[in-house]
Amino acid sequence: QVQLVESGGGLVQAGGSLRVSCAASGRTFSSYAMGWFRQAPGKEREFVAAINWSGGRRYYADSVKGRFTISRVNAKNTVYLQMNSLKPEDTGVYYCAAERRGILTTQDGEYDYWGQGTQVTVSS
Repeated sequence: QVQLVESGGGLVQAGGSLRVSCAASGRTFSSYAMGWFRQAPGKEREFVAAINWSGGRRYYADSVKGRFTISRVNAKNTVYLQMNSLKPEDTGVYYCAAERRGILTTQDGEYDYWGQGTQVTVSS
């Protein structure tokens, strides 16, 4: 079983930056693909970014491409999402997720483990 704990959310003004982190338990973290998703009030959860086990491949949603960067440090069992040029529409609860087969995917149904989420609020 893998436990994921997000941190780093908060309130930021539009145009600002924020970095959220996800710490994972377990010795197999380095073999997992990792993803970030978000859910705004009244909306479905949506894909934000994903990274393969080595960090060599990354996917981004079109809405965040060029503004967000996903990265990981396997020695620390941690994955990060650096968010720059934030917009009010980036507001939501941000969740990290782990895919244990190491398959890079944008589909939330393919992920096996989820964190509890961290709130990100961008004011206009």
